[in-house]
Amino acid sequence: MTQQMTEKMGIKLAIIAAIIVLLMIPIAMISDLIDERSATEHTVKQEIARSTSGAQSLIAPFIYAEYEVSTETNGVHTRIKHQRALLPEELTVQGSLDTFEKYRSIYKAQLYRADLSLTGRFDPGQLHDLADLKPTRVVMVLGVSDIRGIGLDTQISLNGQPHSLIPGTTLKSVQEGVHIALPIKTLHDNTLTFDIKLDLQGMTSLAIAPLGARTQVSLAANWPHPSFQGEYLPVHSEISETHFNASWQTSYFATNMQELFSRCLFKQQCEQLEARNMGVRLIDPVDHYLKSHRATNYALLVIVLVISSFFLLELSKTKAIHPVQYGFVGLSLAVFYLLLISLSEHMGFAWAYALSALAAILLLVSYIWGILQSAKLSACYLAALSALYTMLYAMLNAEHYALLLGSLLCFTVLAVVMLATRHVNWYSATQAPTKQQPVQQTGAHTL
Repeated sequence: MTQQMTEKMGIKLAIIAAIIVLLMIPIAMISDLIDERSATEHTVKQEIARSTSGAQSLIAPFIYAEYEVSTETNGVHTRIKHQRALLPEELTVQGSLDTFEKYRSIYKAQLYRADLSLTGRFDPGQLHDLADLKPTRVVMVLGVSDIRGIGLDTQISLNGQPHSLIPGTTLKSVQEGVHIALPIKTLHDNTLTFDIKLDLQGMTSLAIAPLGARTQVSLAANWPHPSFQGEYLPVHSEISETHFNASWQTSYFATNMQELFSRCLFKQQCEQLEARNMGVRLIDPVDHYLKSHRATNYALLVIVLVISSFFLLELSKTKAIHPVQYGFVGLSLAVFYLLLISLSEHMGFAWAYALSALAAILLLVSYIWGILQSAKLSACYLAALSALYTMLYAMLNAEHYALLLGSLLCFTVLAVVMLATRHVNWYSATQAPTKQQPVQQTGAHTL
């Protein structure tokens, strides 16, 4: 009989293991659904960017000049066109970003309206030699990656005199932006100051190329989750629950900007220049799709833990639990993740998690009550499941400590199970139901 019961327990364990494996199928399907919805959200954001304005990248003002040099070869006179660029000696950028959301269906994109002030000065004396080389065109260019975001309040003045911006840059390497045609006599000036008030709308991120020999950038926004971009972190930053402000500063010595800008402008090799940008990305540190995906990563742990507790309960209470009942328990745990992703798209992750967890806990506890008819055990399961889902929520919201908390939870659960069952004689545990069987048979013969 002992051998027979041992075989039955082995079969039961194999069935439970198979149920757990099969439950990974709906979990995988839910995980794929989360990826699909996340991809759809990304597509919607791209569509919003195409209809409004996308991420913005500024190439601060620079002077571009074209001139001709006459040469004679075998008595033939030719004119060769040359180009020069002048970067500002000083560049100061100050800006504030006012964020807002734009919706399309149930999806949203994070946009901002930036009020930027770009001030600085040029030293045209570095181009004095061009005055005798027949300059044909002198312009000041401001590169803006998406000129659709430039607002009507944008203004510019040079040496205190207002000027009108002309759309486009007339350059191949910096195609998006605006420019101002400068008179040739500008090359004879000793200094040229500029003051630009730029009203700019963008999405998600703002980056600025530090073209100045000395560059200072200061940005502030009513957004508490900045991700600073580029090869230079801010020298100062302050982040609170409602806003952030940050400042950068650098020079030619730190950026090698003159050489990198020349490669971009004249050789169309702009990758290194873009990498030197200073800027910020407005991010949602743990969005609801990412949180839901993280939750499915712990689905196997939750399912194994709950179903294992049912199996231990079956052994200790000598009450058989049918494999179908194990399957229903597992499915109720899996449906929790489906409720979570569907509700979070409409009410935010916190409320969605609370309602989904509450529904799953009440369903499981009522099912346990129906199986065991024990108020004490039902209350214990209510407390245990509440603690489990509470710890899972804490892990999902821990941006930097999720892996650590998950590892500690796995270790704690394993330690509790091992300590709770360290005195269990697994060979004799299955003999308990057989002790009552002869009594029932004897009573039947007596009757």
